[in-house]
Amino acid sequence: MPAMNLMPRGLALALCLCIALGHAPATRAADCSLTVGVVMELTGTAGAYGQAAAKAVEMAFRDLNDAGGVRGCRLVANIKDTQSQGTVAIDAANQLVQLAKVPVLIGSIISATTIEILTAVTGPAKVLQISPAASSPKLTALAREGKTGGLFLRTITSDSLQGGVAAKFALDHGLRRLTVIYVNNDFGVDLYQEFARAYKALGGVVAAATPYNEKQSSYAAEVSATVDAPSDGLYLISTPVDGATIARAWISAGGVRKFLLNDGMNSADFIRGVGAKYLDEAYGTSSGTVTGPSSQYFDSEYRRYAGLDPGSPAADRAYDAAAIVGLALTAAARPEPAAIRAAVARVTDPKGALIHAGKDEFVRALALLAEGKTIHYEGVIGAVSFDPNGDITGPFRLWKIDKGVVTTVGAMSIDEVAALEARLGKR
Repeated sequence: MPAMNLMPRGLALALCLCIALGHAPATRAADCSLTVGVVMELTGTAGAYGQAAAKAVEMAFRDLNDAGGVRGCRLVANIKDTQSQGTVAIDAANQLVQLAKVPVLIGSIISATTIEILTAVTGPAKVLQISPAASSPKLTALAREGKTGGLFLRTITSDSLQGGVAAKFALDHGLRRLTVIYVNNDFGVDLYQEFARAYKALGGVVAAATPYNEKQSSYAAEVSATVDAPSDGLYLISTPVDGATIARAWISAGGVRKFLLNDGMNSADFIRGVGAKYLDEAYGTSSGTVTGPSSQYFDSEYRRYAGLDPGSPAADRAYDAAAIVGLALTAAARPEPAAIRAAVARVTDPKGALIHAGKDEFVRALALLAEGKTIHYEGVIGAVSFDPNGDITGPFRLWKIDKGVVTTVGAMSIDEVAALEARLGKR
């Protein structure tokens, strides 16, 4: 309602929560509602990722609502589309933060738009923001510089980790000399730099590297600038639509048909766009999950709920981001961003009662929180624990495209990632 927009942030939420101070049962979850802002790339270059993530957020909220809701109030996701563009993302975030007065914003997917939202909207407004997919190391730097106020979190590992994992994976498969073509934005530049640093330290050679600007009809110039450099293949840091155009140009120019791909290229759209027969030696890395009750639940339920592959990039960690937000809202002393951020520690406490994903587990979680106890949410991606910069450490999935299907061929555990970081002199 228009009048609600004039209230101070959290007042509308407080009015909702006062109805349910006794942590009412599930039948009361429809008596009031609590809106959480969600900004995702539903269209544009990252549209497939944002659609999958938005559905995962909705599923997590459904599970929490079925379990009783936030102190009896129903969680509602107000989802807005960034169109994969920074200016649109800022406008969408402003509508949620400045007008709707949401205390928490989930999103976005792309690092560049996430950084723009953080620096232009949520940071100045001191609103909690949690991204399920923004992996740029610049976000860590912003936290270290005090520019996030401790109010930014992400449920994906930083590209400072993915670069090293990708470098080792490439070398393990005999790709000792690689050409790199990377998208010219925060995500692409940072991942390339992290990869190149680790790859060279481990004995690899970057034969040639060139950035590209998005949404071009042709990338013949970028391919021509690199294809003649002797290499074992191409490391393509991109998104599915542009990536398919670049890969086709690379193949047409006679480039070696061996590819290393970033996490977002785990995409049926990319495979269809290039042609499965050209991708029999295409390998990739993604933030992984820890096999357990939460991942098993998500793998079986998400497809039924969303009609999408549970392996879709960002889907699993978007569910966890939404679950953590909902649980923290329940545990928060006050319906304000700082209090909600403090409550995150209560729902990710390693000493707390172990909680997995899904309605039945959330019923138990809400009851424990109502008793003043802490819980340890072990989500789809595993046990979530945020460091002072809002980062997580997690495992990595190693995959290959086999007959047009993305197939897991290995994993790197949290301990193995830490050992690699130490080897590279990062720890």
